Amino acid sequence: MTAEQAAAAQKQTHVIHASILREYDIRGTVGDTLKDVDCYFVGRAFGTLVKRRGGQTVAVGFDGRESSPSFAKNVMQGLVDCGLAVTNIGLGPTPMVYYTMKSQKLDAAVMVTGSHSPLSYNGIKMAYLTGPFYGDMVQEIGRLAAAGDFESGAGSVTEKDVRDEYIDRMLADYHGTRDLSVAWDIGNGATGEVIRRLVKKLPGKHVLLFDDIDGTFPNHHPDPTVAKNLVDLQKAVRENGCDIGIGFDGDGDRIGAVDAEGNIIWADLIMAVYAAEVLKTHPGAHIIADVKCSRVLFDEIARLGGRPVMWNTGHSLIKARMQELNAPLAGELAGHICFADKYYGFDDAPYCAVRLLDILSRAEKPLSALVAHLPRMENTPELRFHVPAERKFAIAPEILARLKAEGDKNVEINDIDGVRVTTPDGWWLMRASNTEDVLTIRAEGFTAEGLARLKQQLADQLAASGIAAPF
Repeated sequence: MTAEQAAAAQKQTHVIHASILREYDIRGTVGDTLKDVDCYFVGRAFGTLVKRRGGQTVAVGFDGRESSPSFAKNVMQGLVDCGLAVTNIGLGPTPMVYYTMKSQKLDAAVMVTGSHSPLSYNGIKMAYLTGPFYGDMVQEIGRLAAAGDFESGAGSVTEKDVRDEYIDRMLADYHGTRDLSVAWDIGNGATGEVIRRLVKKLPGKHVLLFDDIDGTFPNHHPDPTVAKNLVDLQKAVRENGCDIGIGFDGDGDRIGAVDAEGNIIWADLIMAVYAAEVLKTHPGAHIIADVKCSRVLFDEIARLGGRPVMWNTGHSLIKARMQELNAPLAGELAGHICFADKYYGFDDAPYCAVRLLDILSRAEKPLSALVAHLPRMENTPELRFHVPAERKFAIAPEILARLKAEGDKNVEINDIDGVRVTTPDGWWLMRASNTEDVLTIRAEGFTAEGLARLKQQLADQLAASGIAAPF
């Protein structure tokens, strides 16, 4: 324990920087807004919440960022000082921590990870056995720390290597009938060792890229939702004649994929492939996707006999809705995909990879053919751009008011998360980020001309609110 932490611990109060208490997790700049002492008090506050719910056990893990081992050590000390029994699974992906919690029926889980944030960042994700930890629950961490309102006790830490057990559980749902050639881009993220062990047990040929865990990410940033981060994977697929390429983010809870020609299959179309499989055993089930996903996905779920549910962006919100509706599948355009069909209902990219390989191996056609029947839409990528913090949440209500005043019967408005507007040309979306001072926009049209009109409508609405569109 550092001198700073020891002094704070003796006082039993600590002010956690408000900016790091995000909607879904804790995330801040290492050495500035997020330090060892903050991690200790996050552990202490979260441990208090766990204990007051009647909990006694917590799984803890950490990613490959340079600050993560120290941060995890301090989080664990905070949990122990609440009197909790900690299972330390060490270095690995976020879903492996969730898996430990679910399979061992521990009461909670904590993961120290910066995910796909810039190198200067790190963070902490938390979960309960009974559901996600987000929103005001995260804010309560700050309130408890500031008040020094903690539970106390003498807990313990037990180290446990769950990697082989985790891998065997994933493979239990693989029933492939033909060997595949697969390229994997780990991006130097926390899934490295797990994927090395996984591919040794999978049939076929496997090409691993950047599987050494290195929190400085020397090759490319680990975010498979950005096209430039998939260039190495596309090249590897083409050069090695692979059937598929799979990429992960820094902590392994988001997936990306490319087909045999190196074409990117974005997460909403991956969801369409999964939905076709899941609805065979769960006919008529709800399938949940966030507001940024393609209309193609929602239409395909309905065509397959499922009940499409458009929901708020945010993996914690998606998981909460999944529990409410008992949905077997849910996901986001950002690559967080959750299986409750045969699995535990959390976002696990390695498991999603196994399920995708299972489907592809049993199909007598390439990955591209599994989505070839879907309509080809003209769309923009997800575009994010800065806006003043004081304006961020005001823009959507302004746009809604103008659209309702216009009263166009050919326009359908969905305001569940920002504004999603559907017209005969397609749809456009504008929403405010819950975690940053940015707006997210996206548009998708049936034709290039229709997309141009949709983009102009969106740009006009932003301009009316004093915001310049990044088109």
